[in-house]
Amino acid sequence: MDKNQIKPFAWGAVAGAITLSIVMFATGWAVTGSTSNSNARKMSQAAVVDNLAGICVAQFERAEDRDEKLNTLVETDTWRRSTYVTDQGWATMPGSESPTRNVANVCAERLAKLHG
Repeated sequence: MDKNQIKPFAWGAVAGAITLSIVMFATGWAVTGSTSNSNARKMSQAAVVDNLAGICVAQFERAEDRDEKLNTLVETDTWRRSTYVTDQGWATMPGSESPTRNVANVCAERLAKLHG
């Protein structure tokens, strides 16, 4: 084989590999280890908050005057609803002494949807 014929092929392969790498990382087809770990951490935290919000809703449902409290929640400004949920103690998980803000946010959204 002639070296002059191999040279364009080799440069084309190198250019193709570089282009493919750029496209793969730019589109998210490939991620670095740290990005993967970060994504996994965010997903696991979201799953925990989602499950704890279910407990928060269950604690709301045990309240004797829940219809009145639900109406109060819905009448509260959207940005203050999580504070209302926290003040009622629904976002404080069993065995914990303090509420969780992210749980209160998700719980307030779910409770507002219950209203209708």
